Amino acid sequence: MTEQTTKTDNGEEFLHFELQGEIFALEAIVVREILDVITATAVPGAPELVHEVINFRGKIIPLADLRLAFDMEPTEPTIDSRIVVIEIELDAEEIWLGFRADKVLEVASVAPSSCEEPPMVGLRWNRDHVRCLAQRGDDVIIIPDLPAIFEKALNASSAGIAAAA
Repeated sequence: MTEQTTKTDNGEEFLHFELQGEIFALEAIVVREILDVITATAVPGAPELVHEVINFRGKIIPLADLRLAFDMEPTEPTIDSRIVVIEIELDAEEIWLGFRADKVLEVASVAPSSCEEPPMVGLRWNRDHVRCLAQRGDDVIIIPDLPAIFEKALNASSAGIAAAA
């Protein structure tokens, strides 16, 4: 991920979104666009996390289902669902990809002082997929570790290609 961040007096600006009732957030600086749900094309043999692609402004980009990274059940899009297109660095390369969010909530600051490492026990998700947990009021906001999540998919895809060769 790029080291460039957008800062306010209260911390970095984050896009807050929902996945199955849980609030997630990622740095607003990586967000390129928020789209209504569009038709996706399945890619045979691709890792389940990124098994579809979409046409984004004439460019074919992977479409991820972050629910799978957090052991949630896949669901059909609703009227509130959106595709968030992001740009992150993976394997020393800038990658564009999209993911479905059940609902995009807002762009708001997350104060660094409100962030804590995920606990060693009691977390129902893969701890490696959570960069930190932030508190805002009574809400706990999950800040995912996108490079960790997508590097596993990238490695699985590379292993599948090597096995097929």
